Amino acid sequence: MFSTLQDAEDVPGVPAGIRGWTTTRGNGSFGLGSTEPVGEVMGRWSALQADLATLGVTRLATAHQVHGAAVAVHDAGWTGWLRAPGIDGHVTTTRGTALAVTVADCTPVLVWHPRGAVAALHAGWRGTAAGILDRGLDLFEAMGFPSRECGVFLGPAICGTCYEVGPEVLTAVTGTPAAGKGYLDVRAVLEQQARARGVGTVTIDRGCARCHQDRYFSHRGGDVGRMLGLVALL
Repeated sequence: MFSTLQDAEDVPGVPAGIRGWTTTRGNGSFGLGSTEPVGEVMGRWSALQADLATLGVTRLATAHQVHGAAVAVHDAGWTGWLRAPGIDGHVTTTRGTALAVTVADCTPVLVWHPRGAVAALHAGWRGTAAGILDRGLDLFEAMGFPSRECGVFLGPAICGTCYEVGPEVLTAVTGTPAAGKGYLDVRAVLEQQARARGVGTVTIDRGCARCHQDRYFSHRGGDVGRMLGLVALL
């Protein structure tokens, strides 16, 4: 087992040539915005790259996320760790590439096609309302990977019982006017969006970042740490 992923959860159901993980509190934080010593955080990122290299993965794409719906496509021609500005999703068809999003209540969405395409999407309520999953699937479709042949994994995130939001958030995400506060299950909305696109397989991790704060980081729970949703095309 990789040193950096020994407490991570493997993403189930991915086809041969693809690996996926969601990290946990036990793996430490990968967030770059806390007061934790920079050497410790960067050490985790360096160790992760070294572990991925044992799988032949020489590219790791991440981003400074802004809760939007912009998705970047990553091709060959570079190696190392890329941290792009202002995007919340990544797609690649280039083998030897890993894609990662950071989360702590938001949903890490991993998408794959068995012929060799993967995506990692950061879906909070804003990204979900803005259609980041549709954007990722649109890119897959444009490259010849039909949604009906894809798999989608919705990772650990804050659950609908814990996530109370205002009427403006409910209206934005569901498209139905809301009169007051309510509880929002973002993963349920993402599942509906995936099934509306005819996605062949949708798998949901029921872990709640807030309910299970002993295992996950939760922004609403006061954590500054961040977990990873990570997918690699080998």
